[in-house]
Amino acid sequence: MEAKLKLENMEFYAYHGCLEYERKVGNRFRVDFECKYPVKAASESDNLGDALDYSQIYALIAREMAQPSNLLENVAYRILNAVRNEFPLITDATVTVTKYNPPVGGQVHASSITLSF
Repeated sequence: MEAKLKLENMEFYAYHGCLEYERKVGNRFRVDFECKYPVKAASESDNLGDALDYSQIYALIAREMAQPSNLLENVAYRILNAVRNEFPLITDATVTVTKYNPPVGGQVHASSITLSF
């Protein structure tokens, strides 16, 4: 039996981007995370020790968002790599990192990248 855990619409102010002003001024970002993990033990025990503690996953994502990167691909990769290393129960995961008002020379609400393992 597998469960799907989602952390949706996490908001961060961070300093990702290739342009110098993006790294100085920063921007708003959204992160959406989804993963699957075996849930039988947690379902039967009702014990957090047998489940995924999503507050720990949030803390991991916040830590990675606080580290500036040029590319959203790098941010998403670092999040997934950290998840894979710190939460061996997770069988697959998807993360979407969204940058609001990207500097594209026109009116664009957001740009995003999605990576999975």
